[in-house]
Amino acid sequence: MSTENEGNEGTAAQAVPSVPSAPPVPAAAPEGTPASPPAPASPESSEATATQQFQQPEQPSQESQRANDWPPPQPPQSQPAGAWPPPPPAVPAYAQGAGGDGGPVWGAPGQLQTPEAPRKRRGGGLVAAVAAAALVAGGIGGAFGYWAADRNDNNSSGSTTVSASNPQVLKRDPGTVAGVAAAALPSVVTINAQSGDGEGGTGTGFVYDKEGHILTNNHVVASAANSGQLTATFSNGKKYDAEVVGRAQGYDVAVLKLKNAPSGLAPLALGNSDQVAVGDSTIAIGAPFGLSNTVTTGIISAKSRPVASGDGSGGSNSYMSALQTDASINPGNSGGPLLDARGAVIGINSAIQSTGSSAQSQAGSIGLGFAIPINQAKNVAQQLIKTGQPVYPVIGATVSMDERTGGAVISDQGSGGTPAVSPDGPAAKAGLKGGDVITKFNDSVIDSGPTLIGEIWTHKPGDKVTLTYKRDGKVSTAEVTLGQRKGDS
Repeated sequence: MSTENEGNEGTAAQAVPSVPSAPPVPAAAPEGTPASPPAPASPESSEATATQQFQQPEQPSQESQRANDWPPPQPPQSQPAGAWPPPPPAVPAYAQGAGGDGGPVWGAPGQLQTPEAPRKRRGGGLVAAVAAAALVAGGIGGAFGYWAADRNDNNSSGSTTVSASNPQVLKRDPGTVAGVAAAALPSVVTINAQSGDGEGGTGTGFVYDKEGHILTNNHVVASAANSGQLTATFSNGKKYDAEVVGRAQGYDVAVLKLKNAPSGLAPLALGNSDQVAVGDSTIAIGAPFGLSNTVTTGIISAKSRPVASGDGSGGSNSYMSALQTDASINPGNSGGPLLDARGAVIGINSAIQSTGSSAQSQAGSIGLGFAIPINQAKNVAQQLIKTGQPVYPVIGATVSMDERTGGAVISDQGSGGTPAVSPDGPAAKAGLKGGDVITKFNDSVIDSGPTLIGEIWTHKPGDKVTLTYKRDGKVSTAEVTLGQRKGDS
């Protein structure tokens, strides 16, 4: 049974047998019927038959009709004698309403209703509403078609595609990655450093102030710092010669100055790296492998990572308590800005962890990049612009660079036979001695000498800090006022 008739069981009468469009000739006619079929019915008789069928109860579904076998059941007794097989009705029964009132049947094709038998329709409001909706839809479609055709008429190529809008007028919200990148890229430069012997490399920097100072890594410019050529190319392709104002090997920070700096420079806004949290969004801009104006995204995956990186000449290492990010950073990103979601600089991209490299190839990103916190880099930049040389906070003690000691071990003797603890220095005044193992710097755990140096260099000379140390198995604390050392020598 078809589910189309569900819900009409209480109103349906006995079904009139359906008649196939081309019934087969029965093997033998039923008793009492003529051997030959009657003459075709006249219009009057067809109309009478249609009237009779109009009064018949609702027809079964088409699926039920197809399931009937031939010959069909005996026609009703009201049929005229000798009318076997019955002629097909002028109007199919399934085109008539249930109950014999001529109303529409759900799913019945409307075109099957004939003008010879007009019927009173129910639900005229519904039909009118459907017609109105069709007209409205047709009006919309016509307007859209005219608009599309008008656009296509102006296109000599004859394309039938429709453009959503002019891409030139699309704007990205300031808080999106595209919006941040669009605002920051004009203030980022690709630095090319060529040494006196013609060797060099590519790095990145960004506009620090309106006077034309560029902030970058020391290892980006070290090869051309004394004798060589430095250029800075903006995202619009304009290139300017530059010179070194100052550089700090230990911090891995350098400041350049553009020669003939253009007017209207837009310095990048500096954020607060102390307020950065793990999970914050990051955007890195640079020139990885020389591909200028590259934008990558990620998050802050860790803070206070002790990282050492070369200064470009292989003579010294820099130690930083770095921000770790999984934004893709590769060789050439060094010196570029690490931005937060607002577009403020929170770090200078400086180093990556890789699975290894060789002289023939440079290792790429594995999702472990490190940036100098901008609070530290800002202090260094101000010193370099002011005096041309860096100033380092110190505790006045030499510590081992062995990273497997479980802390920062104060050496028994300094370099060149000097005392490991400087006389009258901050550590000596606090009572520290050779062999002491420093395990905490304020609240930060210290697991090696590089970690201690990185933490010290996040502060300024004159800051007071608390050191936790072990001596002969006993844990003690000491308050230390940081001293200072000028220059890298």
